[in-house]
Amino acid sequence: MEKIKVGIIGPGNIGSDLMYKVMRSENLQMYMMTGISESEGIKRAEGLGFKTSIEGVEAILKDSEVKIVFDATSAKAHQIHAPLLKEAGKIVIDMTPAAVGPYVVPCVNLDQLSDVDNFNMVTCGGQATVPITYAINKVADSKYTEIVSCISSKSAGPGTRASIDEFTQTTASALEKVGGADRGKAIIVLNPAEPPLMMSNTIYSIVKNPDEQKIVDAVKDIVKQVQAYVPGYKLRVPPIIEGNKVTVIIEVEGAGDFLPKYSGNLDIINAAAVAVADKLAHKMLGKAV
Repeated sequence: MEKIKVGIIGPGNIGSDLMYKVMRSENLQMYMMTGISESEGIKRAEGLGFKTSIEGVEAILKDSEVKIVFDATSAKAHQIHAPLLKEAGKIVIDMTPAAVGPYVVPCVNLDQLSDVDNFNMVTCGGQATVPITYAINKVADSKYTEIVSCISSKSAGPGTRASIDEFTQTTASALEKVGGADRGKAIIVLNPAEPPLMMSNTIYSIVKNPDEQKIVDAVKDIVKQVQAYVPGYKLRVPPIIEGNKVTVIIEVEGAGDFLPKYSGNLDIINAAAVAVADKLAHKMLGKAV
């Protein structure tokens, strides 16, 4: 069966988990993992029989076989990689908060994006909360949405910690641009609790048209849509409507492909990214919708 070959830049936790998710795809072929040192991630990919390199983005640029690239490095690194990958004709799935290309949340706006070669996956918090923000705004017109993403400290690697500012800025922007809120704010909490807790996301909205039934139905519907590509996405606290204030809490349990199940923050952005790449590959292969 013909598949589209994929390269991953960044062999850390996110890159390694992406590798296992890509391996399950009907349309994507895991082909290359690159980094800048002989890391455990590089050794792991090599052990599975994939092409590896410690030349970073250069290895991807030189290999015409790679059609879709996941950049799982950092926001600053992606700013450098993006124009190089564009010039090389690669389609890029940006796992960082760099936001070079448009934000994409699969169940909300993927079908609306065309002629795009750099897809920004927002942030883990964005993937978890933008769908709920969108659902609430669609039926109740949100004038302000604030989200708090609480993740286990153990699931926040160096890439996440180096991009905290970008996380809050990019997530807040996506709440507005994709979620539809008039104004958005994002907060991230790294919880050091032992044993590690599942990712929890609180969405708090002030709305103009607080129709309780419409809000409840819209939230339940969007949760099902996210679960199509993130099975561990759960409505922990259904919508609580108090006057014009709406509160929803979402929990995300990881699939456990490579990372612990409590790392729902990494799992959701990876699952969303592979869902985007899979749909792009489906189209590139000329398969029927």
